[in-house]
Amino acid sequence: MQPDFPAGSVWLAGAGPGDPELLTRKAERLIATADVVFHDALVGSGVLDLIPPGTQRVSVGKRSGRHSKDQATIDTLIVAAALAGQRVLRLKGGDPSIFGRSTEEIDACRAAGVPVRVCPGITAASAAAASGATSLTLRGLARRLTFVTAHARGDEPLDLDWPGLAAADTTLAVYMGRAAAGPAAANLIAAGMAPDTPVMVAVNVSLPTERLIRGRLDALAFLVAAIGERDPALLLIGEAVGQRPSIGAPERRRDVRSAAYRTHAC
Repeated sequence: MQPDFPAGSVWLAGAGPGDPELLTRKAERLIATADVVFHDALVGSGVLDLIPPGTQRVSVGKRSGRHSKDQATIDTLIVAAALAGQRVLRLKGGDPSIFGRSTEEIDACRAAGVPVRVCPGITAASAAAASGATSLTLRGLARRLTFVTAHARGDEPLDLDWPGLAAADTTLAVYMGRAAAGPAAANLIAAGMAPDTPVMVAVNVSLPTERLIRGRLDALAFLVAAIGERDPALLLIGEAVGQRPSIGAPERRRDVRSAAYRTHAC
């Protein structure tokens, strides 16, 4: 038995962007030790394959418009399993603390007297920048990095601090950004961001089906038009995104020139 994972306890662990090789060693150990794994829809199939055959696995995935279980139900399931004496692993895509609803689950465990700990994971923005051989920050050009989610409740408008997000020295990572790409671009341009600001749309980051689509802000709605509704997409926006080294590993990408909407495959 692992001393940090006794019966009746809970770990919230980051599964990273999908590639099992991007798991932390601790997350892999927790997967091998757990009695039951509650996992998100965005946890990669290669990561799920690491769950031992005798371990119970429960999908509690929530995707835009398709929620298998609400958050209160997930909280209840986690707590009930721990109170039954199981070692409970809550496996979340990316990092649990970045748009992962970890606070609700931690609070539910603590309210029930269940020990709970967190294992961080690689978030999609970091993985996308690595795949694109680019940096999220850059000396003298991008001194700030901002993570936002483009997912709004129901029909609510996307209400964000657009002037703050449009600052010239910022790299903006927009999670769950496919559906909101058009409004986000329009709001950023209206707030003062240059229309030709570089953008990168990262689809299925770190997986064999990964696509990196580059272009400019005023073409962002066009760039995401070819993305399937079930494909998770992250938007990276800012001058640093346009800075690429002259040499490096081949990149799976499409470069889009918005002026004439021509697509060049590499």
